[in-house]
Amino acid sequence: MTNPYLSLSPEVSDALREGRPVVALESTIISHGMPYPQNVETALRVEQAIRDNGAVPATIAIIGGRLKAGCTKEEIEYLGRKGQAVTKASRRDLPVLIARGDDGATTVATTMIIAAMAGIRIFATGGIGGVHRGAQVTMDISADLEELAQTPVMVICAGAKSILDLGLTLEYLETKGVPVIGYGTDELPAFYTRKSGFGVDYRLDTPEQLAAAFDAKHKLGLKGGMLVTNPIPEEYSMPADVINHAIDEAIEQAQKQGIHGKQTTPFLLAKVKELTGGDSLDANIQLVLNNARLAARTAVALTALK
Repeated sequence: MTNPYLSLSPEVSDALREGRPVVALESTIISHGMPYPQNVETALRVEQAIRDNGAVPATIAIIGGRLKAGCTKEEIEYLGRKGQAVTKASRRDLPVLIARGDDGATTVATTMIIAAMAGIRIFATGGIGGVHRGAQVTMDISADLEELAQTPVMVICAGAKSILDLGLTLEYLETKGVPVIGYGTDELPAFYTRKSGFGVDYRLDTPEQLAAAFDAKHKLGLKGGMLVTNPIPEEYSMPADVINHAIDEAIEQAQKQGIHGKQTTPFLLAKVKELTGGDSLDANIQLVLNNARLAARTAVALTALK
């Protein structure tokens, strides 16, 4: 049954009906993750990278109270220009945004929800949310982790954002039964850098292997998704000491300013960009493109299995 609040673009609708590969993309990265106009330029480049690798892109957002799977260039431009004035929408926000006819930029969690509604199984993003540093006091744990535990979508990312407590994030995912796969690596990438010091559950080396593992999970009837961590390309990886110093300073400033909740990640990413002279933004763009290419190839492989 089609969800009454869901609208598919003609391109996405045709691809799904014909059994062609589709890759979901989030919209928080457009409104909250990058400044204008780089946010719009990057979103369109990511869509093109997916097309170049054989799949159809479906940028997901909430516009005028409608759940959109597949945004037009004009809608992407609208989200990019409006920026942080767009609500950063997680699972809890969906009912109110729909009822009020508001706009929302989808996080990893809400992108997974809407992708699953539409029948899209592969999703490319930058990095997932997770357990924030100091969560044993603040209880600040991203809804992304709960969504991975219950929604049947493969999320391809560059690891958990290095502003998080990576060890606790992995422990949480293990408790929830979410497989953490390293694509061509035995070590969890840390968003801006290729290494973190933490291991992954399994290493897989081809899109076909990723598709086969996800297909097996589905056929076993196991609920939830799968997390694929794809290291940022070597030439764009930032030195760990540089990025960690910037993150530590950004976290200290966030605490002093009383930043918390859904404002935390946008604040920290903006502050890290400032402290690294823009290098972190360049790295962010490249890792998203890298994830999109892998997601498209995996979606093609998954379609071939079906």
